[in-house]
Amino acid sequence: MLTLTRIAGLAGGTMLLASTALAQDYPDRQITMVVPFAAGGPTDTVGRLVAERMSEELGQQIIVENVGGAGGTLGAQQVADAEPDGYTILLHHIGMATAPTLYRELAFDPVTDFAPVGLVTEVPMTLVARADFEPTDMASFVQYVKDNADTITMANAGIGAASHLCGMLFMQAVDAPIVTVPYRGTGPAMTELVGGQIDLMCDQTTNTTEQIKGGTIKAYAVTTPERLDILPDLPTVAEGGLPGVEVTVWHGIYAPAGTPQEAVDRLSTALQAALADPGVTEQLGELGTAPSPAEDATPAALQARLSEEIERWRPVIEEAGVYAD
Repeated sequence: MLTLTRIAGLAGGTMLLASTALAQDYPDRQITMVVPFAAGGPTDTVGRLVAERMSEELGQQIIVENVGGAGGTLGAQQVADAEPDGYTILLHHIGMATAPTLYRELAFDPVTDFAPVGLVTEVPMTLVARADFEPTDMASFVQYVKDNADTITMANAGIGAASHLCGMLFMQAVDAPIVTVPYRGTGPAMTELVGGQIDLMCDQTTNTTEQIKGGTIKAYAVTTPERLDILPDLPTVAEGGLPGVEVTVWHGIYAPAGTPQEAVDRLSTALQAALADPGVTEQLGELGTAPSPAEDATPAALQARLSEEIERWRPVIEEAGVYAD
């Protein structure tokens, strides 16, 4: 007769065998990477670059699926609700940390409903304008914005998007309530900026570097403590008199909570290999950013960063009083 102890032991053995089989076989089919923003935007660019190299490492293709809307929460919700088997993952940015405050009735918890895989990259942002915007340097730019706030328009990719957060910090710093215009991603917003239909935007270097170098938009500052090697003539916001407007857009990969640790570890190892690839480093460098070091491309590092950033952005959003619901 099987005792309860014996039954429990058999069940535990079965689970161990299943876990071992997963470790040996995972992945045995393609993986879907959900990017919760429009195709062609900066986060999508990072996702596709990393997915391609991770696919090589895993021996299975990672397909990027764009699920935009609601500041990235629709795509995140889709992954939170997905089967926790390692075949649906999420590439998200700083919006994972701001969503708990921006959305007072958020349908998921970024901390408990996901299994972090690792940090990917930390992208600087730039304050840019249409090519024929009048100010010629950062000092005159700040003054012009203060004097003409009611007639200036500033694009963003919707409440909670990185462009919105950066713009919010900028407006608080200059104490000027600029008219904001939300788009369904910074891809279409950039098109409008280049076309002169919008005045300003704060966006990631992955989306602005080529436009800045090509002269189709005008750049005023980078939102990092130091200048960038790829844009050495672009001053920092602190040099322009706005030390409080420092923000970088860190990206991380997540799986649904409950995903077997073996799958999470396999994904993390593949991520580290992808970020160590010279081709990936070069391509990210051309976009004004760099891959996260191996020690940051881990579940523990991403978990810590997420928790820290939730606490950092909560008072900023609450002070602004701008919510998505």
